[in-house]
Amino acid sequence: MTDPTPLDGPPTPTPPVPGQPLPGGGDGAEAPPATLWDRMREDPQYAPEHLALEAVRRLGPEAARWADRARADRPGASAEELAEQAVRRFVNRARLSGAVSGAAGLPGAVIDVGVLAWTQARMVLHIAAAYGVDPEHPDRATDLLVLQKVHKVAESARLALGVAAGRERAGALFGAGGQTPLGRAMLRLGVRLAQMAGVRAVKRVAAKVVPGAAIVLGTWANSSATKALADRSRSHYRTPPTVPEPRSS
Repeated sequence: MTDPTPLDGPPTPTPPVPGQPLPGGGDGAEAPPATLWDRMREDPQYAPEHLALEAVRRLGPEAARWADRARADRPGASAEELAEQAVRRFVNRARLSGAVSGAAGLPGAVIDVGVLAWTQARMVLHIAAAYGVDPEHPDRATDLLVLQKVHKVAESARLALGVAAGRERAGALFGAGGQTPLGRAMLRLGVRLAQMAGVRAVKRVAAKVVPGAAIVLGTWANSSATKALADRSRSHYRTPPTVPEPRSS
């Protein structure tokens, strides 16, 4: 079943509700959960790492279930066919997320890139599952950060994930410390998420000034960045690791 594509003309400028589906339905939350938004806003420097960790926790099991269902429904389908199915599905959803929040002003730019990065993480995990790679393994968070070009190599990604996980635990125990002013935190968060989603933050913000142009850029830039990420992900997971990964307990 093909996901719906956005209709012509400006959509209603209502940002997606965190943790709730976007128009068009589908299984699982289309936007990052509210607790993740809070964590990223309080710690924007490590927003991509927080998103990657949460994506594997929440979306990895969904991707595994999808792959199991897809193989049961289509026993003769190859890994390439399943990966292509996942790519089509999430490129359409990336395009839709740009149309929904593209007219919501500057805060909408932050929401847009956050939803886009979350959608892309879902796609990468589904592609991994299509090729028989465990989407729930903690190493998938490292893969997300490298494939989305937040980090150049896995070693630096793992280090940053460790820092983010430590901050997450400290925040849960002691609460947020000295908080950054909201405006500055939102700007830093937007830039970091735009980097993760593969969209140039300057262009995203500039487009908000021109009514209508933001919607065009949102749909085009989101799908273009997502297609490029899909190509990198398929190339990465097409070749299985030389040493099998132990499943996390």
